[in-house]
Amino acid sequence: MEATMHEAKTQLSKLVARAIAGEEVILTRGRKRTPTVKLVAVAPAPKRERPFGLYKGQIDIGPEFFEPLPEEELARWEGSESDATLLSGQ
Repeated sequence: MEATMHEAKTQLSKLVARAIAGEEVILTRGRKRTPTVKLVAVAPAPKRERPFGLYKGQIDIGPEFFEPLPEEELARWEGSESDATLLSGQ
């Protein structure tokens, strides 16, 4: 498909969608419609899968991690009435 620079300015999203769909999109310039630019979709980077257990033996979680939080810290996590007042703007 060919499009002029003016068409590209006004319908860029549609032209990009066509390029992503695999269509060749050529932008032309001037009265002679000289081919100037070709829009080409970029291939997405391949996803690398992380192997299960990659950091096994490198991280140590102590037993204190599983203990209940102190009341004061738990209140900070759960929020309080004063937090609700601050968030409501009153």
